[in-house]
Amino acid sequence: MDTVTLNQTVPEFSCTTTADESLTLSSLAGKNIVIYFYPKDNTPGCTQEGQDFRDHYEEFQAANTEIFGVSRDSVRVHTGFKTKHNFPFELISDPDESLCKLFDVIKLKKLYGKEHMGIERSTFIINADGVLTHEWRKVKVKEHVTEVLDAVKALNT
Repeated sequence: MDTVTLNQTVPEFSCTTTADESLTLSSLAGKNIVIYFYPKDNTPGCTQEGQDFRDHYEEFQAANTEIFGVSRDSVRVHTGFKTKHNFPFELISDPDESLCKLFDVIKLKKLYGKEHMGIERSTFIINADGVLTHEWRKVKVKEHVTEVLDAVKALNT
């Protein structure tokens, strides 16, 4: 499978959300989409990032934008995480890494001197026409959501 490229149409994909539904890219036609990838539920950085998207959710909705968080955690773990922090958006479970591979976010990481393959915190915007317009890789959580929101608002002007 190829990976996504800036300013190109994103290929159709299907995944499972915390609503226990199968989500496809084509089902979101006409809306902007923010997909943010994060390493693991219930960790400090991932929790803060989700809370930041939650706190600006209405502004994203006003900009015709849906938000989806993605990690390799199970739907069951995602559901608990979503409920605990009152996330108004769906989380996507990607245990087989198909979406992670499409967006090329699985990278070699080091933790306590040990190397492992894991999700590199990344965010992508797909516009209402299905084109990848923005990407942020190696994301630092602080003020990231504001930057993403500004980019989404600019799509609508």
